Amino acid sequence: MPIPQSAAQITALTALELSRAIHDRKLSCTEVMAAFLDRIEALNPAVNAIVSLRPRAVLMIEAATADAELAAGRSRGWLHGIPQAPKDLTATAGIATTFGYRGLHDSQPHADSILVERLRGAGAILIGKTNTPEFGLGSHTYNSLFGTTLNAWDQGRSAGGSSGGAAVALALDMLPLADGSDMMGSLRNPAGWNNVYGLRPSAGLVPLGPAPEIFFSQLSTEGPMARNVADLAMLLSTLAGHDPRAPQSLPGDGTEFARPLGQNVAGLRIGWLGDLDGYLPTEPGVLETCETALGVLTALGCHVEPARIPFRVERLWRIWVTLRSFLVAGSLGALYDNPKDRDLLKPEAIWEIETGRALTGTQIHAASSTRSSWYQALLGMFQRYDYLVLPTAQTFPFDADLHWPDSIAGRAMDTYHRWMEVVIGPSLAGVPVLAVPAGFGPEGLPMGLQIIARPRTDRALLELGHAYDLAQGFTARKSPLLS
Repeated sequence: MPIPQSAAQITALTALELSRAIHDRKLSCTEVMAAFLDRIEALNPAVNAIVSLRPRAVLMIEAATADAELAAGRSRGWLHGIPQAPKDLTATAGIATTFGYRGLHDSQPHADSILVERLRGAGAILIGKTNTPEFGLGSHTYNSLFGTTLNAWDQGRSAGGSSGGAAVALALDMLPLADGSDMMGSLRNPAGWNNVYGLRPSAGLVPLGPAPEIFFSQLSTEGPMARNVADLAMLLSTLAGHDPRAPQSLPGDGTEFARPLGQNVAGLRIGWLGDLDGYLPTEPGVLETCETALGVLTALGCHVEPARIPFRVERLWRIWVTLRSFLVAGSLGALYDNPKDRDLLKPEAIWEIETGRALTGTQIHAASSTRSSWYQALLGMFQRYDYLVLPTAQTFPFDADLHWPDSIAGRAMDTYHRWMEVVIGPSLAGVPVLAVPAGFGPEGLPMGLQIIARPRTDRALLELGHAYDLAQGFTARKSPLLS
């Protein structure tokens, strides 16, 4: 690999290339840190993706320490000296963790989350956090503490969310890798809207916590984001693996994801779900953009055909609202009960809490039973198809001044999150889903595809994603901010 000659060349390297260059002593950790901080200084004011940025002088000292360790023959891991900025929903000791909520503006956790422990353990240097909506609610990254994160391709548009800061930081080479979390498309939607990759892993593959409640909370998971699938898989190898503090985490240590990718994917059967037979309102151009991207899979030798879900999909929305509001009411209820804290909550959070508190135990159990039926129906579909495919969103990035779109294709949206209904099926089933770039719509805005896999087949899904990554040309197109 040629030695990069400029900061822009350094930040454009893949994470694996950075790791090799650092460990081969072709690049120093201080050179890498300076390059990324320069990139952030130049571009972050335009998009507001990274928040709580630590002082440059402190970060350069930490990078110099990492160089000294390598000089002495000690490596912390494959991320040794590489800058990272965890999402502002995951705990970081020594760096504010605000959840985008004004009431936590000076919150300093005493300990890292499991995810952050693993990033640090692999050698990453934490430079700050990536922006998120308040408590991760809604797929539009804005809050009253840090403001709005703007799309990497059009700074008048939404970046998506809740991992919007992470996706934009990746798209603009301000980070080589990022972590996100996904309850209702929070990894998938911003990845699609910023032309990068995001993996919602199988439930339990990436342990979530430590947390006050560790048994009911099964809808959300943390996962990796990256500019290519090889980096994505390597980051998953760091994040995955059992932790006894997360009792539902899967066995294993994540090492299976560190092996090189390169399996032949010809002959795979893929079902295209489109707009679910007209059930989902979809902005003109979304389906056409995704159908063009399906040609990449066809060129790889996959058999792609239209598919239909043998389940009344309107039932999924009803159970989603029930289970999500039940969980949000439990996690944020204490803030609601304190009038001073409640006054700082955004209306959507208050709606979730009040909706959740009005539920009965019978309603929650019925929703869980319907969720179980949905899981069985999805398993039945995987008897015919190896993978299922949907768009990552029902609309292209919308006006950043809106809180959420109130209609799509002339159909009214009755809640703040109804417009992203396309993502809930995989979330409810707990199956792995890879968001991949699908190209650009009529106005030049990015869109993505969700590739949905059987339960616990994350490695095979990454193999398909890697083949797609090597064959697609969408990520060769860069944001105008990088020109």
